[in-house]
Amino acid sequence: MDQIVTQLEQAILTGELAQGQKLSEQALSDRFGVSRGPLREAIRTLEGRHLVERTPFSGVRVVQLSLDDMEQLLTTREALEGMASRQSAENMTLHETRQLRAGLVAFEDSFRREGIDGVLRARSADNDLHMLIVRGSRNRWLTDIICNELYPLLQICRFQSTVAAVRTRQRIEAVHREHEAIIVAIERRDADAAEAAMRAHLLASRNNLMAQLRGEAGASGVAGG
Repeated sequence: MDQIVTQLEQAILTGELAQGQKLSEQALSDRFGVSRGPLREAIRTLEGRHLVERTPFSGVRVVQLSLDDMEQLLTTREALEGMASRQSAENMTLHETRQLRAGLVAFEDSFRREGIDGVLRARSADNDLHMLIVRGSRNRWLTDIICNELYPLLQICRFQSTVAAVRTRQRIEAVHREHEAIIVAIERRDADAAEAAMRAHLLASRNNLMAQLRGEAGASGVAGG
């Protein structure tokens, strides 16, 4: 069933299954070559991650996120990852901080070779800088909320924002400096600086992404609520 969950989740995150789209069990069963039993279990798993929603008498649909939803998610992320960075500065091992350095180098290499779209497509839970920091906090509650609930919802928007890649290229040098500041603070075991650096980084990212989304919504005449 894990494979079905992964395939279904990827179809949602990349926009193959659009926000608000109704899910047909028969169509998905045929598409993935599975019976309806495992498919229903996979859908229930994604319900738990808030990627799909079940409405009485209407069936199951891919979640539809408004601009307000996105801003609230990003604001929540800023607070939670700030706390995770604080705890990572206190708890990460030397080996883990070296992994952060390696992750930063890998991110920069991927960006230079493929641009931001390639980074978003190729990165994994093992090398994602933010994932490493969250897990390095040693706080399983934070890790579960951020990695399993917040990140999938935010990825829907990242993959489907049509102008994000262009504007992120313009910001990539600033992102590199922000990542560097976070890592330096964690390496120095400076919890206050680590939290402040992560919050500043995510605030700048939130402002950047919301400007993109509002511009897209304005161009298409979509309301923000």
